[in-house]
Amino acid sequence: MTTTPADRSDTGAAGPPPNPGYDAASSTPARPARDGSRVARLWQGRPGDPRWARPALIGLLLATGLLYLWNLSVSGWANSYYTAAAQAGSTGWKAFLFGSLDGANSITVDKPPVSLWPMDLSVSIFGLNSWSILVPQVIMGVLAVALVNASVRRQFGPGAGLLAGSVLALTPVAALMFRYNNPDALLALLLALSVYFVQRALEDGRTKWLVWSGAVIGFAFLTKQLQAVLVLPPLALVYAVCAPVRPLKRLWQLLTAGFALLVAAGWWVALVELWPESSRPYIGGSTDDSFLELTFGYNGLSRVSGNSGSGGPGGGGGFGNTGETGVDRLFNSGLGGQISWLLPAALILLVAALILTRKAGRADATRGAFLLWGGALLTSAAVFSYASGVFHEYYTVALAPYLAVLVGMGVAVLWRERAGAEWAVPVLGATVAVTAVWGYVLLGRTSDYGPLKWLVLVAGLAAAAGLLFAARLGRRAVVGVAGLALAASLAGPFAYTLTTLNTVHTGGMPTAGPSSTSAFGDGRGGRGQPPMGIQPPTDMGQNQGRGQAQGQNQGMGQGVRGDGMPGYGGMGQQPPGGTGQSQGMGQSQGRGQGQDMPGGGGMGQGTPGGGGMGQGTPGGGMGGPGGENATISNEVEELLLKDASKYTWVAAGVASHSTGSYQIATEKPVMAIGGFNGNDPSPTLDSFKSMVDKGEIHYFIPGNARGPGGGSGDSAGSQINTWVQENFKKVDVGDTTLYDLTQRITS
Repeated sequence: MTTTPADRSDTGAAGPPPNPGYDAASSTPARPARDGSRVARLWQGRPGDPRWARPALIGLLLATGLLYLWNLSVSGWANSYYTAAAQAGSTGWKAFLFGSLDGANSITVDKPPVSLWPMDLSVSIFGLNSWSILVPQVIMGVLAVALVNASVRRQFGPGAGLLAGSVLALTPVAALMFRYNNPDALLALLLALSVYFVQRALEDGRTKWLVWSGAVIGFAFLTKQLQAVLVLPPLALVYAVCAPVRPLKRLWQLLTAGFALLVAAGWWVALVELWPESSRPYIGGSTDDSFLELTFGYNGLSRVSGNSGSGGPGGGGGFGNTGETGVDRLFNSGLGGQISWLLPAALILLVAALILTRKAGRADATRGAFLLWGGALLTSAAVFSYASGVFHEYYTVALAPYLAVLVGMGVAVLWRERAGAEWAVPVLGATVAVTAVWGYVLLGRTSDYGPLKWLVLVAGLAAAAGLLFAARLGRRAVVGVAGLALAASLAGPFAYTLTTLNTVHTGGMPTAGPSSTSAFGDGRGGRGQPPMGIQPPTDMGQNQGRGQAQGQNQGMGQGVRGDGMPGYGGMGQQPPGGTGQSQGMGQSQGRGQGQDMPGGGGMGQGTPGGGGMGQGTPGGGMGGPGGENATISNEVEELLLKDASKYTWVAAGVASHSTGSYQIATEKPVMAIGGFNGNDPSPTLDSFKSMVDKGEIHYFIPGNARGPGGGSGDSAGSQINTWVQENFKKVDVGDTTLYDLTQRITS
């Protein structure tokens, strides 16, 4: 028998009750329905809400915003790859539309452009600065907390909604990425919004919610391509089975939603594929200037299979501390502190809630909500756990909203059903105990939090024991036990979050919490000011700034940046063109200006002719000319800006690492030859020669022929680098070397 909204009661289904589960949070009587001004309704909340509900929500959102805004500029330009693209997008419609790396549209970033658009608009309005780049992500974080609250509150009450919102706000990887300019902040928000819309559709069977969900997933695809479709299987399956409408209507609704997804994503894809290649930028990260190849190649199946092709990771690399694939991957030393604090609790509560609702009708809205959010969590977690391609710690931010919603809903359901299911409260107690023990384990993986791990363990176990006697305790005692359980459960992630807020994060591989033990670093600088300097081209690599990193380099050993990617500096890398052994210790002082922790590069042993990959203190960016988040001297900036209007590009360099800082400093187009890592086949050597002959490029930024600043092997970037240094005049400006492409060497 199928059901419609009119006959939901026949199947045991129930729409969102007006005041469910309020006894779990407060005995404050609900406010009767009332009329009033729009401002009054905003403060007072919905009719039937308890008096504290709306002020508490507003307080949570304000606290989240203030928390995420705290010390926001500590990371400077954050990921300069996307910062440069945002600067470019603020200068013209074509760079905005395609997501170009420079305003003259030589090549795009290796992602679709939607995540850049909020930053583009912000820079257009407020100018280029750290806040205009990062505040849009903070706003996304506040919206995500509000969305999670709304998803839970509808069926499970405002107390549960506030709990879910707090869990999301204090998840370390969420606190990291909602203050960072990688695409994942917007992706997490959009995916959570898509699940919310399907949840609404399960409540009333209306088609519009599915259409909205499909459209949102389409824009999520234009944010980070195929990662957006991970939620499709659980959403489609749950709606197909549990929707409160007849089967044929369900099928028609799902097809309509699929059409909305195709339209929302396909308009831009069609535009790119049909646009003449000669009048648009090259598609960064692709091997043949095709967005479809990028979608199903580097940014698609290769992420799972490990066959990454020749595309480069946008602002990141295939390194990191994500550990071996397997069911326990999200709990390992690299990923556990990012996302897993309440992951065991979410899984326990999911199973318990499904058991409680096992006898409900097919279209039961409560069970449907758990299936939706649980399915989204399990599907994404499974892919992350077994992906053998490029996978970074911060990808797990996509799981944070799902996890938070499950915790909020699960706690509310078990408490609400405590009278009818004697095992409900013991399961809650066990959940608190497991969370406390796991928090103790995670805090024990670093020495940064000393006695906190013991406080978490003792408080959590005490709260778990108290919950077992909840039926015999008075209301005040129950509230006290609940508060203790909440504090014990959130103390660990809160501590990690505070560390994250006070740590410099740069480059493409940021991680939350204290210093990683990854051999490749994690893209963080010291606590204090953002990285400020570049590695000068000298054997000793001395540079100003308080942060330093020492390394040993033998022969031509290539270093590894503090954020995990090969680079100059941090490991005693030879300067561009250097072929001999570095003098002494090959010491490099990256201008991290870290006050408490080393700011640039890592410490380790370089091997002859290879990359030094020893364990190191995370560094704040790459040294070398134009390194990640480097500060360009006033003299260099003045040189590049002189007669800038005569050139299409004031400079060019191989790979975005070499060019991004110059473009940010001058706010003029600087060509990133070969895209992110210098390996994209654009432009070719012949094309570059033609542009030089036409006088379109003024200066060239040199790079090591095998490092990220020079492409690899026989790539076009490597060929261009060699050709320029053999044929054009070198210009030394302080510690920086450039090549003037208007002055050829005469033999």
